[in-house]
Amino acid sequence: MEAKVEKNVFKQIFRDHWEEFQENKPRYQTEYYSKTIKKMLGCGDIANGHIIYRCLSCGEEKKVPFSCKSSFCLTCAKVYTDNWVEYVGEALFEGVRYRHVVLTVPEEYRRYFYNDPRLLDELMRTGHTFYKDLVSDWLKEPIEVGSIVVLQTAGRSGKYNPHLHILETSGGLTSKGKWKGFGYIDYKLLHNKWQYYLLGMLERIGTSEIKARVDKSWKRYKKGFVAYIEKGDVPAGGKGLARYLAKYVVSPPISIRRILSYDGEKVRYWYKEHKTGQRVEEEITALEFIGRMVQHILPKGFQRIRHYGLHATCKASKMREQLKEILEVVEQPDSQETYKIEGCGYRNRIKKSFGVDPLSCPKCQEEMEFEGIWHSDYGWIVNRFDEFFVNDIQLSKKEEENVWREESMVPVQMCFVWE
Repeated sequence: MEAKVEKNVFKQIFRDHWEEFQENKPRYQTEYYSKTIKKMLGCGDIANGHIIYRCLSCGEEKKVPFSCKSSFCLTCAKVYTDNWVEYVGEALFEGVRYRHVVLTVPEEYRRYFYNDPRLLDELMRTGHTFYKDLVSDWLKEPIEVGSIVVLQTAGRSGKYNPHLHILETSGGLTSKGKWKGFGYIDYKLLHNKWQYYLLGMLERIGTSEIKARVDKSWKRYKKGFVAYIEKGDVPAGGKGLARYLAKYVVSPPISIRRILSYDGEKVRYWYKEHKTGQRVEEEITALEFIGRMVQHILPKGFQRIRHYGLHATCKASKMREQLKEILEVVEQPDSQETYKIEGCGYRNRIKKSFGVDPLSCPKCQEEMEFEGIWHSDYGWIVNRFDEFFVNDIQLSKKEEENVWREESMVPVQMCFVWE
């Protein structure tokens, strides 16, 4: 039986070695990375800020700390996932079936994406363009498809492996405004066309070194690049489909249950090898472990999930109404369950997960009342009478909005550890 590690072992590794890692890696000596790690390490710490609840009957006090809301934080990952599930669930078109498509990048090209984030932008756009052309070619006429493109950079071992997980409409709109679906798509066409689009993109915007490598790849990969499209539809609509995508969107590079040991210098963890499906255990230095984790923090402002075609933000609402009329004659999915997390706040999550009310006074069982918000930089911000303060000075409504906007001070939703 495996010995369980402390639930905060991930944070402890960073506390022990982050400064040393930064000193050795100039790439990560920026305010952006420092702030990201600082937020993760301070997540759930009462000293950084908290909401206060008080029982008006007996005076009992409860402090709920702020969370960092980062997908890099294993404590916040559960809440982060639930938020994405709700977001994606609302973005899907009712009555439309979807396919899961996986597009990979050959190992020899991966380091270029790591060194130049522009290539990640182009990779996501190219994924949609490729699928649109693939479906149009297969159905022998121009087809407009809808894509929800998700970028993943972590392989199962934690090494850098950029690839796309895409939820694609299983068909699309013809130039005459009719819906046309498909079943089977030839895998040879799939692989060759993905090779054509990926190499074309690299040749167009890559360096001279990349272009020289592209020339050789046309002959080396005679069967095209690895790409996969599920034969059947992914879970139909709502909760199932949203959950299906969310695990690719917000999964941290590793989970606590995969870390076997940490002795202060070395980290031992396991993963399932993709080709064999066998469990592999690996022991590396703490500095190398940190490197494998932080390389998956995307550049500031980078959108990991994007919408194209019928799902493009500028046209999604119009398409939703248009498809309701068109798809009346199309076979509907077995389940049209819609999914929205009811009550995403701290209280409702605790109730749902543990069956207890966190705002029930432990002494007299009366319901505790909101008293205020305290922040480490500003002191008291809100009191129970909805007055806004900074360092004991009451703020105007405009000043109040600026404080919230600047700090994004939202209290912790739930202290889960991603497992």
